[in-house]
Formats: sequence, C-alpha cells, structure tokens
Amino acid sequence: MEIDYLKLAREVGQIARRAGTAILEVYGSEDFGVEQKTDDSPLTRADKAANEVIVAGLRNLVLQAPIVSEEGKDIPYAERQQYTRFWLVDPLDGTKEFIKRNGEFTVNVALIENGRPVLGAVYVPVTDELFYAAQNRGAEQEGVGPIHAASFTLRDANLKVIASRSHLNESTQQFMDTLDAPEIVSRGSSLKIIELARGAAHVYPRLAPTMEWDTAAAHAVLSEAGGKLVDEGTGKELVYNKEVLRNPNFIAYGAVSEGQLSC
Repeated sequence: MEIDYLKLAREVGQIARRAGTAILEVYGSEDFGVEQKTDDSPLTRADKAANEVIVAGLRNLVLQAPIVSEEGKDIPYAERQQYTRFWLVDPLDGTKEFIKRNGEFTVNVALIENGRPVLGAVYVPVTDELFYAAQNRGAEQEGVGPIHAASFTLRDANLKVIASRSHLNESTQQFMDTLDAPEIVSRGSSLKIIELARGAAHVYPRLAPTMEWDTAAAHAVLSEAGGKLVDEGTGKELVYNKEVLRNPNFIAYGAVSEGQLSC
C-alpha cells in the first residue's frame, strides 16, 4: 500500500494538536505535578498526558511503526537497532519553558526511516501554530502555506543567530563571537529550529547536549524548507536511532548561499 506522506504529516499534526490541548489543560492549572527524572530534567503531568494522546493517535494511523518516546519505556538497543522505520516522539519539548510559563514549548512527532527523519510535525500549543513536512513534499505551516528557510551568507550585516533560553554556554558564545555583530534571537524548545525553517533566523549553533527526540521533527521541517542540521564535527546531517539516543553538537542553518559554517 502506497502512503501519501504529506497527508500523513497533516494527520500527525492533528495528533500533536490534541496532545497540545492536553498540555494546555495542565498549563492552566495550579499544579503541574513536577517530578525530577534520573537525569535531573523535569517531568510534569502535561508530559505524561501528551504522551498518552500521541501514542493512542499513532496507533490508529494507517501506517503502523514502533514508537520511541522520551516519556515511553526504554527499548533495548538490541531490539531498537532492528527498526528501519519508527515514530520518534517528544510529547512536551521545553518542559523548563512550560514550568516558567513563557509559552515556548512544543509537541514533536517524527517518522524515522533508515536513520533519517522523513516526516515531522511540530505544534506550538500556546500560539496554536502547526508546522509539518514530508520528504520531497516540502514544509508547510497550517493556515499559512509553504515555508522556506532564508538565504544568507555569514558576512550578512543582518545575520540572526538563534540561542537557547536555557542552554547558552561558553562554546556557543565563542561561535557567536566569530560573527560580525549578529542579532541574537532567543527561543525555547524546537522553536529554535522552526525559526530557521520559517525564514525568521539564519543560524542555530547547538554546542551542548540534546537528545534525538528534541530535534527529529523540526529537522524534517527544516530540511524540507531548504535548510540543514549537521554534526558540528563532521558537517554531515544528523542521523537517528543510534545506540545512545544523544545528538552530537550540531549547527542548524537556513539556505546558505556561499561560504561554510564552522566553529
């Protein structure tokens, strides 16, 4: 059976929106039910509620594949390495931003095939913005239409560099210091990559730890919008379903018209 991946991406986007509704129910309450996970990152009732909605929704789709989620059970690599296709889910990306109530958190769902994100949906609950993409079918914002990464060079006077609200470290600052007085744009969660995909910024150096579920969905959107997300050390596109689900340092960027990005 042939699958229309763009249609599927739109369906996944609606699953992400339903998860966003569950998140906002908690967001509007007095008790987030905050717990600390073993890696000291926070977990809330919203993370759990969104995960339940997404898992149930994915299990009702025509395309069926295993689900790997930040809030799901750990799947041994001996099993996971056999996956040629699977869903990669972050039900609430930006939990720290959620707890701060600044609105900069997202729902992220990606389809990974042979280590590459071929479909992604990113939903922003507070602003009700939905972005999705499918391989070779382009990237779109619901209600707006196709989106495209901005063309730029590193010598541009109006260069906009994305920085994390919660993770600005010395290495990132050193990268930005090599540029000619760039404008710094701060965002939380996968919104940093989405800003590149929608042409609102140019470069996002992430020289600090992230996990695969943090980037996969927005990576799919950025790629289809004309940008790239590459390993800072090798310059190659990030791959997924590694034995340890941690990303290397990376640089994400829009449509570079000339020159190379390096640290």
